[in-house]
Amino acid sequence: MSNNIYGIDLGTSNLKVYCKASGKILNEKNTIAIVNKNQMYAYGDTAYAMYEKAPESIQVTFPIVNGVIADFANMQTMISEFIEKHAKGKVRGADFIVAVPTDITEVEKKAFFDIFAQSRMKPRSVLLCEKSIADAVGLGLDVNEPTGTMIVDIGADTTEISVISLGGLVLSDLLHFGGNRIDESIISYIKRNFNLVIGQKTAKSLKEQLGSGIEENLDKSMVIVGRDVVSGLPIEMEITAKVIYDAIKDNLNSICNSIKMILEKTPPELAKDIIHSGIYITGGASMISNLDTLFTQITNIRVNRCENPEESAVRGLLKIVSDEKFKHLSYSLRAKMYR
Repeated sequence: MSNNIYGIDLGTSNLKVYCKASGKILNEKNTIAIVNKNQMYAYGDTAYAMYEKAPESIQVTFPIVNGVIADFANMQTMISEFIEKHAKGKVRGADFIVAVPTDITEVEKKAFFDIFAQSRMKPRSVLLCEKSIADAVGLGLDVNEPTGTMIVDIGADTTEISVISLGGLVLSDLLHFGGNRIDESIISYIKRNFNLVIGQKTAKSLKEQLGSGIEENLDKSMVIVGRDVVSGLPIEMEITAKVIYDAIKDNLNSICNSIKMILEKTPPELAKDIIHSGIYITGGASMISNLDTLFTQITNIRVNRCENPEESAVRGLLKIVSDEKFKHLSYSLRAKMYR
């Protein structure tokens, strides 16, 4: 088996690339800075550093919106440059396997396929795999077994709730809701209650540092800078974990309700397996403190966290393409091979 294989997870917030030759995961912000309407100025972490700070002449955008490709041309340019810059192996003629969200249209899936198949990298083959299945494999689960597994992947713009058995999706739900919506709730709550306007990055930092799924141990606080609505001047203010809990609790309860709805539809035999093995949570927004405790309180089912939840899908992709027993989990939209 060739080492010239790349696993790709095009997330709304982060771009993850697993290179088999180096055995490393490249993880950068999925952000592009554009000048002159269509010329790429910067990408990745460098472009994200410009977000909310750039002049009007530089437009900072996120090419993936709600889990699907919104800016095809710039996304294609960015991914080609990113892989060519960081890859240790040869890029031309490589094999690519790409994670795609569940419950998206065939046209949206084709965009994930075409972004590589039609790129200057001239791949030998492009395979797709459902993201929730890649997550499960990346978590070390044997999805080929006749055993029910529930995966909850909480990303930046989407939350995927899936029940997997025998290598396929039994039930799945794609919510257009994730970490970004939680950030927006923090922004609006602080503006409404404290007359303070803060940016998206500050809200994200508050969520990561102070966010909690349950109303316990909320004694932490953080000093932030924002703009006072009344005076219009920048001021410092101390925000407590209790404030952030109140801001995000409704959003977290929405995810809980969706999990309960999927569990209600799950066939009894698979539900028995899920109770035995627990619910697996992954994705960047799953790192909110005590989120597993909240889900356990709502469902009465044990919740399993994982290390590096952002990277579980991309790790699973490499296993799927490298291990014979998982190969059938991926598929191509076109049988033609690229030379």
